[in-house]
Amino acid sequence: MIIIIAISLSMDAFSLALAYGTLNLNKKDIYNLSLVVGLYHFIMPLLGLFFGNIILNYINNPNILVFLILFIIGIEMIYETFKKEDIKNIVSFKQILLFGLAVSIDSFSVGIGLNVINKNYLYCSTIFSIFSLSFTYLGLVLGKKINNIIGKTSTIIGGIVLIFIGFMYLFT
Repeated sequence: MIIIIAISLSMDAFSLALAYGTLNLNKKDIYNLSLVVGLYHFIMPLLGLFFGNIILNYINNPNILVFLILFIIGIEMIYETFKKEDIKNIVSFKQILLFGLAVSIDSFSVGIGLNVINKNYLYCSTIFSIFSLSFTYLGLVLGKKINNIIGKTSTIIGGIVLIFIGFMYLFT
């Protein structure tokens, strides 16, 4: 059951990493982004487990937060495509943290009900982390390969996909 949940949580990270990978990131950024997503997927279920019900009383719809983050990242990607600078340098530490947060909010939600699923919380978080790190890495690498084949168009498409996925979160 934990593996199925881990794959489900990781598919979100994979699809967004695929779009983000079109930025033609260097290896260091791919490793850093994958690691941050993995760390978030370790921490967020534990935070959800311990603080979830309190926080949910203050946030009516956490999907709005995901929408805003993805929308901003998507617009930035499209904007950077039309600048004459090297696009490899646009991945800042702030962007990496925001991306990691956006793809791990669902892990927070899973954490709220984690005690019903499995009592070994550290094991669950570790499995979530490993799967999300791996799926993110795979998505980023595949996105980079797509970018190498079709160029800047893939970055525009990636930005549009992030915005579209953001809207999907908004309306679910």
